[in-house]
Amino acid sequence: MRLLLCDDEKMLSHVLSVLLKKNNYTVDCAYDGEEALDFITSSSYDAIILDVMMPKLDGFSLLKEIRRQNIKTPVIMLTAKSQLDDKLEGLDNGADDYLTKPFASAELLARLRALIRRGQDKETTSYNYKGLSLNPLTFRLSCKGKEETLCAKEYQIMEALIIHPESIISQDKLLMHVYGYDDGDITTLWVYISYLRKKLKSLGTNITIKSVRNAGYTLEESHD
Repeated sequence: MRLLLCDDEKMLSHVLSVLLKKNNYTVDCAYDGEEALDFITSSSYDAIILDVMMPKLDGFSLLKEIRRQNIKTPVIMLTAKSQLDDKLEGLDNGADDYLTKPFASAELLARLRALIRRGQDKETTSYNYKGLSLNPLTFRLSCKGKEETLCAKEYQIMEALIIHPESIISQDKLLMHVYGYDDGDITTLWVYISYLRKKLKSLGTNITIKSVRNAGYTLEESHD
């Protein structure tokens, strides 16, 4: 299970990250709202832990923006604020749960488990883009009645691209999505992208993976 932890308190973020990793979660950390938005729009998460008081873009504004973009990842708001109005604002903007600091580690873990279970119950059976379909349960990519089975790395690359098909995903973000860190083997990434392009071609789709110079990769519809 992959989580995004958004909190500008680096000491607390480190403590929570260690706790979550010990409980078998993969954790990315963002320390301001803009960085968090960058992570969210270029990667896929099972849940987001979001602090309200963050620099550059506060938690309420970030939550409102990701819901505007139809990103439905479950969100727990994490804050020192305890006033009812603040809780209502978070819930009204699309938060799924709310924890007030200080809190017990066991409570955070229990709420996360419940939140992820609910999210899985609602989870789509496939990701679709212009006739192309990616099944997260079988790792099969299909189009026009044809199918290709992807290996784990191919699936993770295609997942990052098809979830945000109108966005350019940087090499660093793809490496983070595939390997969990941004200094993975770039040559291996290129090889898997090459494999995916061949599989897309064999499916007969007009969707391909476009390389954008000095920016990254995106899905593109060819009109040839």
